[in-house]
Amino acid sequence: MNKRLIVYILGWVLIVEGIAMQIGTLTALIYKENEGFYFLITGLACVILGILAVKVKKPKNMVLYQKAGFAATALSWILLSFAGCLPFWLSGEIPSFIDAFYETVSGFTTTGSTVLNNVEELSHGMLIWRSFSHWLGGMGVIVFLLAIIPKLGGQQNIYLMKAESPGPIIGKALPHMRSYAALLYSIYFGLTALEIILLLFGGMGAFDALNTGFSTAGTGGFGLYNNGIAAYDSYYIQTVIAVFMLLFGINFSFYILLIARKFSNAFKMQELWVYLGIIVFATAIITFNISSIYPSLYDAFHQSFFYVSSIITTTGFGIVDVNQWPELSKSVIVIITFIGAMAGSTGGGFKVSRVILLFKEIHKEFSLLIHPRNIKSVRMDGKTVDHSIMRTTSMYLVLYIGIFAFSMLLISIDNKDFTTTFTSVAASINNTGPGLGDVGPVGNYADFSILSKIVFIFDMFAGRLELFPLLLLFSPSAWKK
Repeated sequence: MNKRLIVYILGWVLIVEGIAMQIGTLTALIYKENEGFYFLITGLACVILGILAVKVKKPKNMVLYQKAGFAATALSWILLSFAGCLPFWLSGEIPSFIDAFYETVSGFTTTGSTVLNNVEELSHGMLIWRSFSHWLGGMGVIVFLLAIIPKLGGQQNIYLMKAESPGPIIGKALPHMRSYAALLYSIYFGLTALEIILLLFGGMGAFDALNTGFSTAGTGGFGLYNNGIAAYDSYYIQTVIAVFMLLFGINFSFYILLIARKFSNAFKMQELWVYLGIIVFATAIITFNISSIYPSLYDAFHQSFFYVSSIITTTGFGIVDVNQWPELSKSVIVIITFIGAMAGSTGGGFKVSRVILLFKEIHKEFSLLIHPRNIKSVRMDGKTVDHSIMRTTSMYLVLYIGIFAFSMLLISIDNKDFTTTFTSVAASINNTGPGLGDVGPVGNYADFSILSKIVFIFDMFAGRLELFPLLLLFSPSAWKK
């Protein structure tokens, strides 16, 4: 394992984070808050340590193979969250270190669940850093490093992007990894800026628009108010947020194909139509199921579309207490929580592409039962899916179920009701944020024990990093030469 290169990458992660933290310092200066001091000193410490890691024993070999790439990515995210929580903890705005770490992990993994009973007590600097962590984590810090560091942008370091990019298939449209990463971030920045402009046009204040834009882009869900997006009593603002949540849940390869004017290839993406179909189907079911609760069918449709868009993209924004909805609607919500967004998006969950591949595999096996002599293969978007991808998808499902079940056993020690226990684990491992019961859109995770919060932290990391990179850290054989 190329340990020197791993340290080199971790050093760059600290440098990037130290610079990014200054958004909190600048915001604190604008609002004349003392908390900016903690961003300044933490950021400086990160930059100094990062420079030392980059300069001391600079690696001669810049190639990372799979296990080293996965380990570097997992360690980067842990380090990113550890350093990122220090301003919350040192300032005393979140006195408990575990709570501060939980909140930061929830931010960077774009989960959006919180342990804060009163979000509105946080300073402006802390609020902007909290939301900006979604934006950084949405596209991925490793993808950003691939875009800015020439030596890391080589084609051989695809394992770095593979470890961080959600989903089983990377639709790589460019021959050079650095160019591809730079284009991804350009699209990401452009969509974020467009949403912020539209929110400003709708009358939202600049600070609120920035925070909401960062949270939506990363499909995270951190808000500025205790009642979330419901604080903005405007169908225009809520609709803009709902549409952009949906857009950020789409595979970014789709946008690259549109930019390259390969429209036929873009609209032939099977995952796109399944993703949109699930949204339409789920929205229709919930709309008619809750129509009696709201004064008009349009109101029911608005509430349904917003929450379906929020949950399937694992953003987690809420405008109503869905615990008051009928059981059918809540069941649909739980199902789409597991499905999640498209591969290659900023959304979490199991991913639509994996669901498609598993159903295709089931169909293939049934066909072989009827016609055992036939030669069948799984195809997607007109291409044969490699057997290694199918094997990895099956392994992912087994590990996913295993981690979910074990997490539920540990969380059940807190003796919460089944709905709360089940959906809290589902919301954590799928990076959704809100669940049902005590952890619904109007609830939070403050009352869970330290053990449960540690389990949630592990689940959030596991979900965002697609299980394998994180689990690799616990394998002794992975660290042997």
